[in-house]
Amino acid sequence: MIYTNSDGGARGNPGPGAIGVIVRDEEKILTKYSARIGKFVTNNVAEYEALIKALELACKFTQDEITCVLDSELVVKQLLGEYKVRNQYLLPLFLKVQKLQENFCKIKYVHVSRENKFQILADELLNEELDRK
Repeated sequence: MIYTNSDGGARGNPGPGAIGVIVRDEEKILTKYSARIGKFVTNNVAEYEALIKALELACKFTQDEITCVLDSELVVKQLLGEYKVRNQYLLPLFLKVQKLQENFCKIKYVHVSRENKFQILADELLNEELDRK
């Protein structure tokens, strides 16, 4: 089983945004990724962008079953159908995630606290991007 931990953030909300992604096999990290994603983005947009990159990276390791771990309760609940996607900026990102899901036999979304050790690493990756001049 492959796991992804993704995190997105924006300083100022909206403000400069970045993402951090880890793809792993239980405890072993297979790949890390981080990038700036814009000068004027919201935290929720950044969270979706991070998940999109996580799904793109995960399909390089498996097309079988994956678990996507996020600290964004909003994104997880929207993907599970518990919340509607009403924001005009989130809807295209939500639909892109839906399309990327087709690359896998089974996908699971899990909400975790920011204290999760892999979530901390994803957060560190995105903050390194935001701190870079």
